[in-house]
This record gives sequence, structure tokens and C-alpha cells, in this order.
Amino acid sequence: MPDTKASRNKTIDTPLSEGAAYLSRCITLTQRQQDLSAVTDKTINGNTLEVCGFLPAKSVDLIIADPPYNLTKNFNSTTFSKKKSSDYEEYTRQWISRIKPILKDNGSIYVCCDWESSLIIGRVLGEFFHVQNRITWQREKGRGAKANWKNGMEDIWFATNGSEYTFNLEAVKIRKKVIAPYRVNGKPKDWTESENGNYRDTCPSNFWDDITIPFWSMPENTAHPTQKPEKLIAKIILASSNENDIVFDPFLGSGTTSVVAKKLGRHYIGIELDPQYCVWAEQRLESAEINKEIQGFSSGVFKERNS
Repeated sequence: MPDTKASRNKTIDTPLSEGAAYLSRCITLTQRQQDLSAVTDKTINGNTLEVCGFLPAKSVDLIIADPPYNLTKNFNSTTFSKKKSSDYEEYTRQWISRIKPILKDNGSIYVCCDWESSLIIGRVLGEFFHVQNRITWQREKGRGAKANWKNGMEDIWFATNGSEYTFNLEAVKIRKKVIAPYRVNGKPKDWTESENGNYRDTCPSNFWDDITIPFWSMPENTAHPTQKPEKLIAKIILASSNENDIVFDPFLGSGTTSVVAKKLGRHYIGIELDPQYCVWAEQRLESAEINKEIQGFSSGVFKERNS
């Protein structure tokens, strides 16, 4: 008797055998493109190290990359095996060198990693780009360890091609409750008074503790083993791109970057090797045509975790 999901379980796990219609929307590339007309708002099924060579130079505004961490991990039909540090460094150098030419002179790149791969990625990224910052975000989940600290954090390196780049501060300010409101001549000093309480919009830091990992009752959740939250990607896209810009993800996975870009009025290009994940990405993109909601973000404000 086949397993059935609970009524509240919204996890996207459509098998490849039932996803032919979604997979047919994806494209493959075998020759160099003179412009982005054939690949804009598309999922490209292929190997990043090969496909990037077919994309035109200086054509995308923002790159968000979530490469395999240096861990042994199963990704559906393939397995990424933990490498020696020197080998992982060379792998990192390979894919970064492939995507570097695609980014515009005023473009930005964000690279996701865990604490261990961060040591390598940050150094290699600095060989190709101007490193601006390292963001650390709290995963909320994580496995305990008997002889070590539980790993509950991940890093995101932020770098740019040059000294001029997009950064929309107002779009990513953090709304915080004002506990002890200070007034001058009876008026709020650097805070806002409203029917829903007192608050202050403050500049965001490079530590993000408001992220909820996708779970089974959230519509964005898929069966992908390393899916990033839409809210996390929304912060990056809002800060470092403008409407109608091109957002590129060379390791698309289940499609989070493309989905969030679509919801926020940007164009997208994603490369994904595994056809199964391409199916889930396209399934989510279809849903995004109707539902523009991003869990934890509404009316231009990022909410507290799990709200």
C-alpha cells in the first residue's frame, strides 16, 4: 500500500516519472549564446562547469551560489564525496573561474558554505572578486555531537566585481520592537509609534538570526537535502539587485533562487545537473505565478523567526 502524506504536509516530492511536463520546460545548452534571450527565466539542465562557457560575458547582475559543501552527501542520482582540502580548493577555483566572466562589472556574488568550506571559499573568492563581508546565519536546526559543539551556523560570503555595486539598504532594514521609547519634546526619537506597537527600522548586520529552515508544512519545502529558505535568498536579492535585473544561480537545486527572483520582480537563470531537482524547481516556479508570498516577509518587512 503506497505511503500517503499527512494533509498538512506540503513537501514537494513529485517523482521524475510524474514530472515530464515540468522537465520539458527546462532547456539544455550546447553552443555559445550571443545574448540572454534564450535562457532568461529558464532552468538549464546541465553541468555548471560546461554550461557557463556558453553564456555571454558580463550579462548577469547578481550571482547566488550554493555549491556542494565539502561533505559526503547524496544528491538524488549523484554523490558528492568529501575531498582533501587541496582538492576542494581546486574544485572551488574551477567553478568560480567559470562564473566570473558572466558577472557585470557592477555585479555582486554571494556564496553559501558551512564553517569548514568557508575557510576555503572565502580565500578563493578573494582571488577573483572584492570580498565585502561574511554573513553568518543561524540554522535553528542541527545535529548534536558528543565530543564537539552542535553546528548551528552557516556562512555566506558577499563579494563584488568592483567598488561600484548595488546595495539597497532600505529594502533590508530590520524592524525591531522598541521596549524603552525615548522622546524629545513629546515626539518619538528615531522610532515609530503605531497601533501595532512601537518599532524602529535598523540597519541589518552580518548575523542573521531570523531565518526559519523549510519544514514539512511550509509550501516552499521540497525533498532536496540542502534547500535554502526563501526568506534567506530574499534578503540577498532585495539588497543586491533591482527589479528586472538578472539573478543567476549556478547550483540551482530545487529552485529557491529562481522562485524568489520571480516573486520579487527579477529575471532568473538557473543551472541544475539533476533532472529530478529541475522538476521541483519548475513546479515551484509554476506556483509562484499565483502565490507571491515569502514566508517571514510581508509588506516590505522581514518578520521574526517562525512568524
